[in-house]
Amino acid sequence: QVQLVESGGGLVQAGDSLRLSCAASGRTFSTYAMGWFRQAPGKEREFVAAITWSKSITEYADSVKGRFTISRENAKNTVYLQMNSLKPEDTAVYYCAAAVRTYSSTRPADYNYWGQGTKVTISS
Repeated sequence: QVQLVESGGGLVQAGDSLRLSCAASGRTFSTYAMGWFRQAPGKEREFVAAITWSKSITEYADSVKGRFTISRENAKNTVYLQMNSLKPEDTAVYYCAAAVRTYSSTRPADYNYWGQGTKVTISS
């Protein structure tokens, strides 16, 4: 069993930066692929970024490529999402997710554990 707790959300202006953190419980964190998803009001949950357990492969949604960076510190059981050049359309609740698999995935259904989410609001 894995528990995920996100933090770092808030209200910022367009162009600002935020760093989200996701702290995971469980001794096998380093073996999970990790992902970030987001859900805006009235929209479906969408993929943002993912990273393999070895940190060797990352992938991003086209909408955030070049602005967001996913990283992880297995020794701290933590995954991060650095978000730069934020836009109003980035406003959403951001969720951290863990997948019991070697490779990451863009599909929510491939993730086994989810956090409660942290709200990010970008004002124009």
